[in-house]
Amino acid sequence: MKSKEQKPIRVHVTELEMTAPPKAHMIAPSNLHIALMRVPDIPLPFYRFLYRQVGTRWEWVDRVRMEDEELSANIHNDRTTITVFYLEGAPAGFYEYQQQDDGVTELIHFGLFERALGLGVGKWFLLQGLKAMWADKPEKIITATNSLDHPRALQLYQQFGFSPVSTYESEITPLSDAELLAFARKM
Repeated sequence: MKSKEQKPIRVHVTELEMTAPPKAHMIAPSNLHIALMRVPDIPLPFYRFLYRQVGTRWEWVDRVRMEDEELSANIHNDRTTITVFYLEGAPAGFYEYQQQDDGVTELIHFGLFERALGLGVGKWFLLQGLKAMWADKPEKIITATNSLDHPRALQLYQQFGFSPVSTYESEITPLSDAELLAFARKM
């Protein structure tokens, strides 16, 4: 059976930066059992699980299309930090950032599993990630979001001190059936 070709989806991308640590202070929600755990040498299947759990509904496809060697080179290096958010004992989100050569830290991925949305943990979780990034004293932190992301993603980033620096139009090609099958075999 031949896999049908997916049509690209047009997206509006906003690139953002922040040049000072956030002023916000938040305490962790007291009615939930939550934890953050940094994973220095994350196993590829676990990373892929996190990536798909967060990114499926937002059309995250880049890391799914990577072979093991390329993915490992991206996430298993001294510049990349991956932290997993646990809710009631199970993974419920993650963030990933990477230090660049020029005093810039890039927030590459940030997100929650669907089961964690609406519980009031997203702002706290993002703030913890930003604090971790600023602990290394970068000159600035950059990230990007697009029109397929959570409807309040841009607003949330701005609330914590990010400012838009550029916008552009792009395309994301959804995963084909063949790509999904190949991905499932890597799990």
